[in-house]
Amino acid sequence: MIQTVSAITTAGELLDHGIGWAALRLHEAVVSHSDKDIKRLMDLWLKSPSVAKLGVHFDRNSVLTGSSLRFDMYGNEFGLGKPLAVLSGYANKFDRRVTFYPGKEGGGSIDLGICLFPENMVAFESDKEFMSVVNYTTF
Repeated sequence: MIQTVSAITTAGELLDHGIGWAALRLHEAVVSHSDKDIKRLMDLWLKSPSVAKLGVHFDRNSVLTGSSLRFDMYGNEFGLGKPLAVLSGYANKFDRRVTFYPGKEGGGSIDLGICLFPENMVAFESDKEFMSVVNYTTF
């Protein structure tokens, strides 16, 4: 079962308050999504089941995030050495999809997998202020 939780803001508010404020807004949205909300939405789904098609049901100006920082992605060892990178694969890839992973460096760091159409990636890379604080690799 997939349920979405939203934190809505404007570009101006995001620019005024910064990424930490946006993260707090997302945290508040997740924390406020109660057991009662989950059961209510599950009951609605049981009355009218559907299959979600990720990337189709979302506003073109939104960003969809996923994954969990609870999984120790870099702690797995299957006899070939520690992972160099964590990638989510081809499934559920669409423009504006962001996947969060615990960071390779540890200490509370976060790695992001960001899927953008080429024209959106060009715009993203041209944001010199943002790119000056981000270390990224394209795959």
